[in-house]
Amino acid sequence: MSDKIVEIPIAEAYATGEFAALGFMEAPIGLVFTENRVIRDCNRAFAAMFGYEIDELRDQSFAILYPSELEFVQIRDKGVKDLREKNRYWDERIMARKDGQPFWCRVRGRTFTPDAPLQRAVWSFADLSEIRPCQELTPRERQVVMMLGEGDTSKEIARKLEISHRTVELHRASLLRKYNASNVAALLSALGGLSTS
Repeated sequence: MSDKIVEIPIAEAYATGEFAALGFMEAPIGLVFTENRVIRDCNRAFAAMFGYEIDELRDQSFAILYPSELEFVQIRDKGVKDLREKNRYWDERIMARKDGQPFWCRVRGRTFTPDAPLQRAVWSFADLSEIRPCQELTPRERQVVMMLGEGDTSKEIARKLEISHRTVELHRASLLRKYNASNVAALLSALGGLSTS
């Protein structure tokens, strides 16, 4: 199915009540179906958010949408437990457009295969650029900020990233200085109000 030749007959959809294809393609939020972290199909909003045509994304690894290969690898198991147990997951993360520009987005997902959550899933992506400008952060700083935003302590972050507690504290202190923040809440506010829920 080529993005360039997809013409969804709107009048026909309304006449027949068959809105599935129209709703998917024209939804005002990015939607994507994945299989083992490979993009199987996506809608126009998803492709446009990242600066691609739909055909450029089909059957591509999700790795092309991350600021670095390391970040793609490290986020792999994030949310697997929630998908397996509750069949829902969400977070806010930094992704990268085709031109390399990083941006914050909200990600929500559901799996079709709870025993192997990443095997087949559907995801929504919302561009948060207007409310959360992307600051210049290193990949490790992005990880630490994301985990702080989720309410993780420095010890929990150290364990998850398999680095020392001291290293996390150094990143945290550096971030607080960089954004002239007195505490984590002020840091998250300076970075655009990362949700801690």
